[in-house]
Formats: sequence, structure tokens, C-alpha cells
Amino acid sequence: MKIAYLGQKGIPAISGGIERHVEELATRMAENGHEIFVYTRSHYTPTKLKTYKNVSLINLPSIFTKHLDAITHTLFATFHSLFSHYDIIHYHGVGPALLSFIPRIFKPSAKVIVTFHCLDRKHEKWNWLARTALKLGELAACFFPHQTIVVSKNLQEYCLKNYKRETVYLPNGIEVGEKFSGSDKIKKLFKLEPKKYFLMVSRLIPHKNLEEAIKVFNRLPNLDYKLVITGGGFFTDDYVEFLKKLASPNKNIIFTGIQQGETLKQLYQNALAFILPSKNEGLSLSLLEALSFKLPTIVRSIPENREFIKKDLVLTFTNLKNLEEEILAIIKKPEVFAKIGIKACKFVKEYYSWSKIIQATDLLYYKTVYGNNYLEFKNKRTSEVN
Repeated sequence: MKIAYLGQKGIPAISGGIERHVEELATRMAENGHEIFVYTRSHYTPTKLKTYKNVSLINLPSIFTKHLDAITHTLFATFHSLFSHYDIIHYHGVGPALLSFIPRIFKPSAKVIVTFHCLDRKHEKWNWLARTALKLGELAACFFPHQTIVVSKNLQEYCLKNYKRETVYLPNGIEVGEKFSGSDKIKKLFKLEPKKYFLMVSRLIPHKNLEEAIKVFNRLPNLDYKLVITGGGFFTDDYVEFLKKLASPNKNIIFTGIQQGETLKQLYQNALAFILPSKNEGLSLSLLEALSFKLPTIVRSIPENREFIKKDLVLTFTNLKNLEEEILAIIKKPEVFAKIGIKACKFVKEYYSWSKIIQATDLLYYKTVYGNNYLEFKNKRTSEVN
């Protein structure tokens, strides 16, 4: 099949959960023998890059502002898709989903799918107009496409309760790596010692609520452990400046900027624990990554984390005092909480592996395009590829 992905900034992923999700999805679908096309934004993916791991990249412009970047790029990509022979046009995010009605009307030969990643309208960076548009995007994501995918059971319940729509649950995936990468890079770059720091990996945007962890470390000035914050902002310069000013008196708080590859892997593997203070999530890829590296993890007690909270795979907090208590508890008895990390890793490996998610997504694509005859077409395609 010919499948196009719209809504993401681009691939290969530099930052952003949706971009990492689409990269894994697109490259693995290409491995399955599909023709895959990913629309990319010129400020994110180099224009000279035309293919990536057998995925065709279509670079289009956007109006590069906080409120217009995603929607203008998706509009250009949508119009381009009308003149391409795609079997599936797959939108990612509720903002881009606003435009999913266009191929439903003007490209009836293609099937339209939307992945509902998170409740974007709850993110504090948006003004009232953007929140209204994103609320309409939720409605669009549930009613315009042939199929709506959600990445968490919490979102599945939300769509059923608020829009009376059945959705398909296909979570974000993760690869569990067993090989240890050492600590040479993080020692050289950031002067970090193994198991002597707590880690946060996140975009530096308000709803991630990173200031709570900074405030706790500021309350513990003599703590012989560091707080490492990995990630960058996106149209959130004021918030980034606020975080750095808040952390400035504390030499134990380190901002690494965006990290990838072996350096990011070493940051995960050598951390004592992981902290996720977000007020709102879909299904956090950084949380899945932390659990896959067997890290004891402290998360805010919000519905989006329920799938892990109810199975006792993470520690939870609701306020600064709770967060401080959990941090000190891990420092006092790291071996006890390491066992929780091992248990969480086994759970993630069983239920969030990319191989299972790709298999389920592939099956959904065939069912959506070919209906009751999907097995016949799938078997024929498999024999052709092999």
C-alpha cells in the first residue's frame, strides 16, 4: 500500500513525541513492504534529505509561528496528497485532524486515519483561540476519519465519554535495549557520575511542569545528587528562561539541551531515577523509555499515567512535599526501588514493543482499505514482498 503521514514536523526525529512515533511507524512500515511518504517541514528536516530508511520525504513550507506552523504545513500537505495515489492518508494530532475532512470529500479513493496523541488544548502555551481550534480538532479526529487511533486507554475512555465514538487503542512503542553503553560521554560533556543524578527528558514547555522538580532540588541545597534536564523549548523562550533563572542558584541542576543517540542512552542508563512532573500527557515516550531502562520513576498522579500507577510500576506525587519524599526515599534505599524498575521494564517489554504495535497497525490498515477481504490482499502482498 501507499501510505502518507501528515501532521508531524518531520523525520528523523530531533525532538517531540509525535515525531519519534512517526519515525518508528514509518520506517517499520517501509520494512513491511509498504510505500511510505512522510511530509516534513523545512525548518525541521533538511530540504536536501529526500529519503530516510526507505521512506520518501516530501518537504513543504509552513508559516513558522507558534500558532500557524502545524496547521499551514498540514494544509499544504493535504492539498499535495489529493494529487497523489495514496491508499491511506494518516494524520497525527488533533490540530492537523481539523483538515482530515478534505481528503474525505475530495479524495474518496483514499482511506483517512487520525491518531489522537494527547489533549493538546490543555497545554498552557496555547491562547483561548488555539484551545478552541484544538477542541474542534478533537471532534474532527473522532468524526472525520475512517478510523481513529488513540495511544492510551485514558484517551479511549475520553473519546467514548465525550464524543460517543469507538476508537482503536494502539499505544506508543519502545525498544528495550539490553546493551550497556557506559558513561564516558556524560562524564565528559556534563561531569555526571553514574547513579548520582535524577533525570527529566522533556520538551521545555509549561504543561510539562518541570519547575516542580527544580523547586524541590532548591529546597535541598546540600543534596549530593544532581537534577539533569534534557530537552529544548519550542516557541517557549520565556518559559525556558524562567526555568533557567529558577535553577541558576543551584549548581546541582544541569540543562543538557536536546540530546540524541548514545548520549541520550547513557543519560538514561546511568540515572538513579526518572521524574515526570507533567500535568497532561497522552502516552509519554520518555516515560516508556525510562521504564525500558529499568529506572525507578516518579510521576504526577494524573489519569494519563493510570495504566502504570495501578500496576505499581511507578511512584506518584501530587505536590512538592510528596515529590521530595519520593526523591529522598529512592536515595535512601536505591536497591529497593531498583526492583520496581525491573518489574516495570518487563511490563513495557511485553505490552509496548514496537513489533506488536506495528503488526496491529498493519492489520488495521489492511482492514480499513480492503474491508472483509483484507486477509486475501494481505497474503497476496506478503507473497509479493517475499
